[in-house]
Amino acid sequence: MKNDINMKKKLVYISIVLFVMLSCENAATLPISPEGNPPKQYIDNGFVKIGIDINSGGSVFFFSQSAAERNLLNHYDKGRFIQQSYYGITDGSMWAGKPWRWNPVQGGGFMGEAAKIIEKKVDKDSLYVKSRPKHWATGLDIMDATMEEKIILKDSIAHIHYTFRYSGTEVNHPATHQELPAVFVDAALPNLVFYGGDSPWTNGDITSVVPGWPNEGRLRTEEWAAYVDANKWGIGVYTPGTSNSTTYRYLGDGTVGPKGSACSYFAPVRTMKITPGMVFEYDVYLTIGSVNEIRKRFSKIHTALAN
Repeated sequence: MKNDINMKKKLVYISIVLFVMLSCENAATLPISPEGNPPKQYIDNGFVKIGIDINSGGSVFFFSQSAAERNLLNHYDKGRFIQQSYYGITDGSMWAGKPWRWNPVQGGGFMGEAAKIIEKKVDKDSLYVKSRPKHWATGLDIMDATMEEKIILKDSIAHIHYTFRYSGTEVNHPATHQELPAVFVDAALPNLVFYGGDSPWTNGDITSVVPGWPNEGRLRTEEWAAYVDANKWGIGVYTPGTSNSTTYRYLGDGTVGPKGSACSYFAPVRTMKITPGMVFEYDVYLTIGSVNEIRKRFSKIHTALAN
């Protein structure tokens, strides 16, 4: 039985690797929506600005400093956002000519099928959306699941609270690595920085690498990572409770920017299975700045959570 469980975990992990590999290899054939269509929604608190794609389940497609035009994220297709994505049982679906599995994605399907928002609330410094995910391979609505996303801006931090609800009855979804969440960044930020040592939050030396292709596993014992440029400036993502991650850089045709085929990617990963009646919640914190600024802000959040 243990060997069967381990084999299922390996098979679904392979699915995640295939997802990112085939997504990038087939990226040139995927539809790209022109800027401003579908509609976008932004909030800006004077420190940072964040935007969601209304026609992609409210997925986060934009993050910048306040009033700045430079978006540090990549949103080349429906799979590239900061967004929820989960994996389950092999279900007979096919993607790019290969067998796939149950895969609810917040943004939509790989052929550009848009996930729809069920509910949306917008305030000055907060956004809330509830959406119906799409099956990545088939583009069909997953009717027994919903995804919720609440974003609150406070000073230089964007706090995202995700909720996934599964009302289905399938009991055979395997325990596997889940992306919590998928994070796609402008490829112009090539350097992945993080702390992976044995003494987190003691100001130990930070690791800096340029990820390769395909996926590489990384342990982030401070549970954050950042993609930065040569000046050590960029975007940081803190995911309390999830220290393991998978990462890669895909160069594509070499075009960078929010809609470039190249991208810098990582996803905090946690092994778990989707079960009937499941309600799963987790938090993500985003910020922009130098590596030192990013680490200090996340350290402050870590201390507050610990207390």
